[in-house]
Amino acid sequence: MNQEQLDKVKNGKGFIAALDQSGGSTPKALRGYGVEEDQYNNDDEMFQLVHDMRTRIVSSPSFTSDKIIGAILFEQTMDREVEGKHTGDYLADKGVVPFLKIDKGLDEKKDGVQLMKPNPDLDDLLNRANDHKIFGTKMRSNILEFNKSGIDAIVKQQFEVAKQIIEAGLVPIIEPEVNIEAEDKAEIEAYLSDAILEELNNLNDDQLVMLKLTIPTKVNQYQSLIDHPNVVRVVALSGGYSRAHANEVLKQNDGLIASFSRALINDLNVSQSQEEFDKVLAETVDSIYDASVNKIQG
Repeated sequence: MNQEQLDKVKNGKGFIAALDQSGGSTPKALRGYGVEEDQYNNDDEMFQLVHDMRTRIVSSPSFTSDKIIGAILFEQTMDREVEGKHTGDYLADKGVVPFLKIDKGLDEKKDGVQLMKPNPDLDDLLNRANDHKIFGTKMRSNILEFNKSGIDAIVKQQFEVAKQIIEAGLVPIIEPEVNIEAEDKAEIEAYLSDAILEELNNLNDDQLVMLKLTIPTKVNQYQSLIDHPNVVRVVALSGGYSRAHANEVLKQNDGLIASFSRALINDLNVSQSQEEFDKVLAETVDSIYDASVNKIQG
């Protein structure tokens, strides 16, 4: 583990950019960027176009390490290059800490949740991540209903895989997303918080994790997780909220910083001139940075 990067992730001011749309979410991300499905013929062309979009973002002068602590990449992005360097190296050299999405997507809904699909090749992927100077990983599950056994299963699976990732010398971001439309969202978040805390308390001192959680309904719901000695940082996903709303509610939660995906790229468009693109990205970065760093004192 890189100590300088660990210090930056733990104490740095700013947020983590989520540039890890993959598989089924790629066409949607491209559509939002103004690239329609009739503009590519196969997956190779699609992934090249999304890499072009990500290259444009990370190489923009608006994508700066003084506001952006880290960036989460998709496996294909890690394997590709930006300006002649592998993406992880490019980001690290820019002062932005690189993370890698490692899950293989979601299983069918059961007990009100979607667990992660099995990932038999994870050790190989973690070895490659280390070769590409990746600092940490991210893996997502999905909670749709208040079902205690479902939530318990998600937390158990996440921490089991997290230990495998720690063993490989990387810092895992554990992401049990609570769907923003969930009927009992606040109750789910209270129960989830306790379930995560229980797992955290069973870790050894040197087993460090991060958490990526939906912005909670109850302000500062996750304070005990943010303060936990085994937690490097707690970051928040935008979850389908508009950027304005996500920023507004994020601002109310002490110690919680953004790791937005859609809310980061929504206003960017392939047809924008470079000047316009950089300006829009700068405004977006500034607003998410502000919500991550400058909290409203309740």
